[in-house]
Amino acid sequence: MRTGHQGTGPGPFTPDGCAVELYSRLPVGDAPDVISAAVPAGAHILELGSGVGRMTHPLLERGFTVTAVDESAEMLERVRGARTIRSTIEDLDLGERFDVVMLASFLVHTGDPEERQALLRSCVRHVEKDGCVLMQREGADYHTNVPRERVDPSGFTIRIVSSEPVGDGVNSVHAEYEFPDATWTQTFLARPLTKEQFEEALAEAGLEVDSYLTEDGVWVRAVPAK
Repeated sequence: MRTGHQGTGPGPFTPDGCAVELYSRLPVGDAPDVISAAVPAGAHILELGSGVGRMTHPLLERGFTVTAVDESAEMLERVRGARTIRSTIEDLDLGERFDVVMLASFLVHTGDPEERQALLRSCVRHVEKDGCVLMQREGADYHTNVPRERVDPSGFTIRIVSSEPVGDGVNSVHAEYEFPDATWTQTFLARPLTKEQFEEALAEAGLEVDSYLTEDGVWVRAVPAK
């Protein structure tokens, strides 16, 4: 496990505390529709941090070509129908460029600013000059509206139990996922970013916001800076 990250529950875990079996169960929500509306039909998408393919599979069904990248072999074993590459995002250098690069799961909120810049540089390294980068960022009240819980229609409960400052602008977040037959927890480090801080981080890596795709500002389309 990475420092500050932990997970509990059945089955294998990734270095950042994600449970493979848990992420195989979680619904994908409306993310595939948001993505489909924001990019050209049939685009080739580089999905950074694909996990078990929660978004990969719906995007394939919508006619996109997907290259799925994850550092966890156990996660990638669950991906079907896409080219898979086992690698950390920061170290990835395929020598290829893609219509769309996707950095979801709030990865841009990593606690380490140097790691964040490495993630963003990987996006820039792999996106076509006229392509775009789709990112998912935390909602405005992600760290302040705690504790909170939501019961999913499929029958499990997700709780954000706490978000506690641990220094240098970083919070330790503790989440619980309770299913009828199993419970998982995940503790991870996250750095809250204002809209201005987020856009400054993108600019430092050579990206600029093209549009905020959802009303809550969680999904963002960025493009290489001109």
